[in-house]
Amino acid sequence: MWNRGAGKGCCSMEPQLGFKRRSELPAAEGPEVRADRGKVAMAAVDSFYLLYREIARSCNCYMEALALVGAWYTARKSITVVCDFYSLIRLHFIPRLGSRADLIKQYGRWAIVSGSTDGIGKAYAEELASRGLNIILISRNKEKLQNVAKDIADTYRVETDIIVADFSRGREIYDLIQEALKEKDIGILVNNVGVSYPYPQYFSQVSEDKLWDIINVNIAAASLLVHIVLPGMVERKKGAIVTISSGSCCKPTPQLAAFSASKAYLDHFSRALQYEYASKGIFVQSLIPFYVATNTTAPRSFLRRCSWLVPSPEVYAHHAVSTLGISKRTTGYWSHSIQFLFAQYMPEWLWVWGANVLNRALRKEASSCTA
Repeated sequence: MWNRGAGKGCCSMEPQLGFKRRSELPAAEGPEVRADRGKVAMAAVDSFYLLYREIARSCNCYMEALALVGAWYTARKSITVVCDFYSLIRLHFIPRLGSRADLIKQYGRWAIVSGSTDGIGKAYAEELASRGLNIILISRNKEKLQNVAKDIADTYRVETDIIVADFSRGREIYDLIQEALKEKDIGILVNNVGVSYPYPQYFSQVSEDKLWDIINVNIAAASLLVHIVLPGMVERKKGAIVTISSGSCCKPTPQLAAFSASKAYLDHFSRALQYEYASKGIFVQSLIPFYVATNTTAPRSFLRRCSWLVPSPEVYAHHAVSTLGISKRTTGYWSHSIQFLFAQYMPEWLWVWGANVLNRALRKEASSCTA
């Protein structure tokens, strides 16, 4: 709109929309104004710096305390790493430099190995026999037991005995085992028998029979065999109990839920027994192997190919027996001890992620083998 105001003539028109004449615009800032603004900005910076220094001065005592905490934490972690490295050397390398321990003198002449017809159990029995111990083999397959017992007796010139027992049948078999052992002075018990999933599975996919097998074989067998032989060891004031757990007991392991939980039970059971009976001359060891190239690994899996990370049962047993009487809780093999250290310091979410990736691959491989 244009205003035709009085006294300005009929042709005088001025904008009414807020426009200003050139003369009404602010003048450009001069050097003095800019200098003043610069001084204000510098004063603000100086004020902030002074405020920061004042806060830092008031918090000086707290900074010293935090520095002490940081130094303590760093020293603690450094000492832990050094101790772990020393333990690795002490357990897996130094014993191989000297003479082998006299296990008969330390613990007794007879050793029991459960689940001893294949894998780690068979190799452990052979390693004990190579050190002069007589061996009692317990497993469910009579023919295999007889063959392994004969091979050990012929090779190492020791006495052998067998007990046929299917641990999945529950408590009915233990009277038979107790009767067979009553005349024997057992020096070493090796709880090796165990079952796992045929391949990694989600819990709802595991059959009820398999769950009962895991309970009866993995948990009940070790508990009741210890209950049978422990009184005699306490009476003689010497003996050793070795229970083979699994690396999966370190943290929750998805797709192996029941199996890993049963192995965690064995680990805690062994550690508690050590506290209870160490003063009575009984040595209790929890063995925590990671992957060993046995029949329990997935068919055709790379985990069945021997390597420095995945040893054969014979190599593993040779190393594991050398730790007997030295370490109450160990993986039994040097590269497994390195893996165990990583697992201990690894956050749980990373362990679970890695377990899921590996177990999915093993499940897929097993499915392709059965297809």
